[in-house]
Amino acid sequence: METAEKSVTYQATNSYTTLNRLTASTEYIWMVFHGMGFLSRYFLRSFRDLDSKKHYIIAPQAPSKYYLNDQFKYVGASWLTKENTQTELGNIMNYVQAVYNAENLPDNPKLVIFGFSQGVSIAMRWVVKSQIACHRLILYAGGIPNEITKQHFDAMGFDPNVVRFVYGNQDQYLTEERMEIEDDKRKQLFGNHAEVVTFEGGHEIKPELLEKLY
Repeated sequence: METAEKSVTYQATNSYTTLNRLTASTEYIWMVFHGMGFLSRYFLRSFRDLDSKKHYIIAPQAPSKYYLNDQFKYVGASWLTKENTQTELGNIMNYVQAVYNAENLPDNPKLVIFGFSQGVSIAMRWVVKSQIACHRLILYAGGIPNEITKQHFDAMGFDPNVVRFVYGNQDQYLTEERMEIEDDKRKQLFGNHAEVVTFEGGHEIKPELLEKLY
């Protein structure tokens, strides 16, 4: 028996969710990338305390949906796995850019790019891929992709002072060994320019902390 894995290109549709209204009073536009197990509409709950008149939040939706437990009731999503990673990553980058383009955003509000957990890798890859300028890049409780180098950011004239790394001091996924690795990556990319913010807690978003990050 002989098997062969092939590929095909086709058109796909995926949703995304927004919070608040984009108006002339909007001061900040957020592109927020959720972690594994979230749906974008639930992820946005963490941002509800931000002033609705000042903040417009866009949450892309990871395309791979799955049931979170054997009750087949609650659905979550994942951005990437180790299976066909490069192909899937290309699809995701095209999708995120399509979301950004579809919003037809004005230039005046400040752009905040936010990644949580698995969403950190997507946020960073999109910044590098699109070479987009932002007011703030917030990398919250996640890891830096291994393939991203300082040269990627240097080539786009990226200001490392806009970066915030955020971690909970009781995060079960960020062991001492993992933190050493991530600290080395951070310094290689941004030197000592990126600000590191820690808080009391685990692998979670602290809504009250968001006001201090942008």
